[in-house]
Amino acid sequence: MSRIGKLPVKIPSGVQVDVRDHTVTARGAKGELTRTLHAEMRLEVQDGAVLVARPSDSKLHKSLHGLTRTLVSNMIEGVSKGYDKQLELVGVGYRASRQGEAVVLTVGYSHPVRYPVPAGITIEVPEPTKILVRGADKELVGQVAAELRKVRPPEPYKGKGILYKGERIRRKAGKTGKTTGTGAK
Repeated sequence: MSRIGKLPVKIPSGVQVDVRDHTVTARGAKGELTRTLHAEMRLEVQDGAVLVARPSDSKLHKSLHGLTRTLVSNMIEGVSKGYDKQLELVGVGYRASRQGEAVVLTVGYSHPVRYPVPAGITIEVPEPTKILVRGADKELVGQVAAELRKVRPPEPYKGKGILYKGERIRRKAGKTGKTTGTGAK
């Protein structure tokens, strides 16, 4: 039995979970999420918890068991608490600002980069060098944060770029001065 898959997912107060034909819908304070899961996994809501069962002990069913339970757990946590990712801009003149339904990044290019905010995500810029990505869908929050980071990934020589909060960049030594070769006359 899967150690993760066999655990019931508790439904907190204020969250409603509906299961119909392998489609799970979770509604809560932070929004509503719907996801269609693998047809062979059995889901049921009992005693304020969601239970996931697998039909057999085949390798496919074992791998889907824990995955399905984790996806349902992430949905429930997302609609009750929400998820967030923080990004930091490191570099002279690097800054971000919110303009309407887009984030404008000035990160060393000859032009500012506009990133439109997708539906279901809120992006805040509390300081010019900090970006906060929030939403109910864990996957979408991570994807948006990764796309923002991809605009100017951190480089290993000076450490400039867009980093996740707390991320450490392994620094490389730059080129040293001119070396004298042997055998020159």
